Amino acid sequence: MKHFLLKFTVLLISLPIFSQEKELKPVSLEADFFYGTILEHNFDIQHVITGHPTGFILSFNRKTYGFNEWERRYNYPDWGFTLAHQNLHNEFLGKAVGVYGHFNWYFLNRYLMLRVGQGVVYASDPFNPDTNYNNSAYGSHLLSSTFLKGNFVRENIWKGLGFHAGFTLIHYSNANLKAPNNSTNTFALNAGLSYQLDYKEFPEYIKKEDSLSRTYAEKFKYNLAFRTGINESDVIGLGQEPFYVISAFVDKRINYKSTFTAGVDIYFSMFLKELIKYRSIAYPEDGLSGDEDYKRVGAFIGHEWRFNKVAFVSQLGYYVYWPYEFENRVYNRLGLKRYFFDDKVFAAITLHAHWAKAEAVEFGIGYRL
Repeated sequence: MKHFLLKFTVLLISLPIFSQEKELKPVSLEADFFYGTILEHNFDIQHVITGHPTGFILSFNRKTYGFNEWERRYNYPDWGFTLAHQNLHNEFLGKAVGVYGHFNWYFLNRYLMLRVGQGVVYASDPFNPDTNYNNSAYGSHLLSSTFLKGNFVRENIWKGLGFHAGFTLIHYSNANLKAPNNSTNTFALNAGLSYQLDYKEFPEYIKKEDSLSRTYAEKFKYNLAFRTGINESDVIGLGQEPFYVISAFVDKRINYKSTFTAGVDIYFSMFLKELIKYRSIAYPEDGLSGDEDYKRVGAFIGHEWRFNKVAFVSQLGYYVYWPYEFENRVYNRLGLKRYFFDDKVFAAITLHAHWAKAEAVEFGIGYRL
């Protein structure tokens, strides 16, 4: 009997300890209204800036509180999903509905929140040569979209309810998936409410002394990646073509947050092959034979900003082999990468561009030795 009582007592004492070791998953919901204007970043979209866009944003946030070390390193960020609806108040642009994945970062004692989201948007009225030739911004129904949101935030003011207000910048572009592709940027003021579902049981933020970030480093790693997708030149009607990119690069992770990269890209862009043929016939004054090589080779340096298994990729490159003068010799790549299997395999979605001029959205996979 004594042994039974002893075991029972130990079990009761242990239950709270075990419960503390289990990760909790608090959630908050948000609803915003916004009112803004389309910025004239390109003269070719001047005629579609006729009204003030309005819309709403609905968000699901998975809150963190420091259960995992990376959460403490980034001041307990949120991750989640966003649904956004925008009425562009122009008869040619129509309306747009987008779904996004996002991250929230907090500053100034969590009164300031910065959100970055990346997703896909459905545009109701894209360019059509017969019925909507005035829409020079969107060449397709499906668009790539990025949004930036900066808000003053007060959470759980009263029984889980909170308030926030600030600005939102929403970018729509199909990254030359289909011409035309002049894109739009909406700058808007937003305000809304939030509700914290677990406000009564929300855990305290875990604060502990973690190992120094600079003590975490890796040896040089060698990477091989393959990227692909479809895109089109700016010549309307020339057609969509596939492209293929083979990349070989080395990376050096210097701490928990930063990895530096350097390598080589080989581009096989079939739309360039068709564009060269077209220009050799349509513009003989260019002096093109039509047989110019459409392939390009670039050398790049880059950085990966790591948080958990996800990395934000930024690269700057230069075409060392550039037989056909398309755009310019300097290019950049931005996007997201997700690591799997002890960081040996990765998948990525990146934007290949020449400064602010997008060329393609790349879908890639790779192996890290």
